[in-house]
Amino acid sequence: MVPELTGAIVALICVALVYMGMAARVVKQYERGVLFRLGRVAGDVRPPGLTLIIPFVDRLAKVNLQIVTLPIPAQEGITRDNVTVRVDAVVYFRVVDATSALVKVEDYKFAVSQMAQTSLRSIIGKSDLDDLLSNREQLNQGLELMIDSPAVGWGIQVDRVEIKDVSLPDTMKRSMARQAEADRERRARIINADAELQASKKLAEAAQQMSGTPAALQLRLLQTVMAVSAEKNSTLVLPIPVELLHFLERGNRPDAPPAGGTAQQAPEQPPKEIAPEETTPNGDRAQTPDLNGAPGPEIGHHHLTPNPGGGPHPE
Repeated sequence: MVPELTGAIVALICVALVYMGMAARVVKQYERGVLFRLGRVAGDVRPPGLTLIIPFVDRLAKVNLQIVTLPIPAQEGITRDNVTVRVDAVVYFRVVDATSALVKVEDYKFAVSQMAQTSLRSIIGKSDLDDLLSNREQLNQGLELMIDSPAVGWGIQVDRVEIKDVSLPDTMKRSMARQAEADRERRARIINADAELQASKKLAEAAQQMSGTPAALQLRLLQTVMAVSAEKNSTLVLPIPVELLHFLERGNRPDAPPAGGTAQQAPEQPPKEIAPEETTPNGDRAQTPDLNGAPGPEIGHHHLTPNPGGGPHPE
């Protein structure tokens, strides 16, 4: 009798141990347990620690309440100003209602990922390129609001959404680089012009100050020469004062003519051309006029008159 009783007790203990092993569940600190009894949610969410279920009747599903870091794949879209970009982001979310996360959505991680990709594409289409590059904080808030609105009904809370990188085409990068270079060059020219204006004002004040004391100008000239010669230059440029040039010009000027003066020479007249000799029909040379307008002597010119007698006419 005693051995049978002992065997029964041992068998009962073994059955209890097996039952405890099948019924006992351990919920970790960062988890919550949702009990499904015959397919229906039974009771409240099981807290962390040891919990018991009915084997073959209950099923305990554990939900992680830690913050999940979910990267969003790079999405390619066209901005509002017709620029093609690729944008990727990251979403930080956590489960606040374990029952809703298991009952209302099949796979809450996949659902959040797809919702984030859709919202990111929508944000790209509604924003300009300058907003994507410089105003990311506002875009992050808008993207977080778009993801968090449907996720609240799934028992999920979106803590933060960050846009990681914005990839631009190579042509757009070169254009932006040229724009930035031109803008920096414009600012550099403005700064140089402002510096020249200030320097010209100071130089005008210095020139006005030195105009009253010419010795100060000479001292400044000597200081400049000393500063240039201190650098061991092989060529030294020495400026000459304008006053010295005026003095040399007055020294080289010729004296004025005396009051009596001398007889002025008559301007030379160009030589007159000699007209070619002319001959008469009889072969004699015609009278050539003098250069001054008077008729010249008659050379070899004979006056012939008709002779009625037929004899020779005396000369």
